[in-house]
Amino acid sequence: MSVRKLKPITPGQRFRVVNGYDAITTDKPEKSLLLPKKRSGGRNSQGKMTMRYKGGGHKKRYRVIDFKRDKSGIPAEVKSIEYDPNRTAFIALLNYQDGEKRYMIAHNGLKVGQNVVSGDNVAPEIGNCMPLANIPLGTIISCIELRPGQGAIMARSAGAFAQLMARDGRFATVKLPSGETRLILETCSATIGVVSNSDHQLLVSGKAGRSRWLGIRPRTRPVVMNPVDHPMGGGEGKSSGGHPRSRNGIPAKGFRTRSKTKASNKYIIERRKK
Repeated sequence: MSVRKLKPITPGQRFRVVNGYDAITTDKPEKSLLLPKKRSGGRNSQGKMTMRYKGGGHKKRYRVIDFKRDKSGIPAEVKSIEYDPNRTAFIALLNYQDGEKRYMIAHNGLKVGQNVVSGDNVAPEIGNCMPLANIPLGTIISCIELRPGQGAIMARSAGAFAQLMARDGRFATVKLPSGETRLILETCSATIGVVSNSDHQLLVSGKAGRSRWLGIRPRTRPVVMNPVDHPMGGGEGKSSGGHPRSRNGIPAKGFRTRSKTKASNKYIIERRKK
């Protein structure tokens, strides 16, 4: 895991910080696990733009990731660690002993040739997937399910991790990457370890063009809009825009919009830190 600062040979390279990609072992994906990925450009089925500031960018193909890790008790060898254009984390190609190949989210410390396994009674080692009921307390985990058998939906991005704090009855208490402490059914599974590519947060793109390669178009600031377009628009000269708020008038800084009667409120022990 390392980052490199480039020499300022062009204005765009002056502040550029790139990933060293030390962990990557191959640049050719497994063809059987690729799917086409159609781009919407922010348009819906009628062709109307519903999401602004999206469009263009380099063509990608989707890598089919095994978030469920449901091949219980069958060991798999890590064949390669690969780059995935669809996510910030790296992915690992697994060769199962029964001949099947699958991709999983790679974790820090995962090496080529290492064996990983999922199931109820497996060792709590990096890359292994097991129910929260069987993971030792205090363990660093990631790729966590919210409903049993649903597949991992939490703590999946680069460098993300959660911590198993306690167990009480049917529920385990988990501290999530946002700082929120939450109850999760202990029959839900999670993977041991921190998600790979922790250096992702240190990268600096260096120029506007790199955002365009990623399919991100320039964003218009609300204060330069007209009053018809945004509550912060209008005014003579360079106006401050007043209190920061969203396009439909909801205050932006710390205003609580979560419903008081939301069903999952009873599972949240402590809200995230600001």
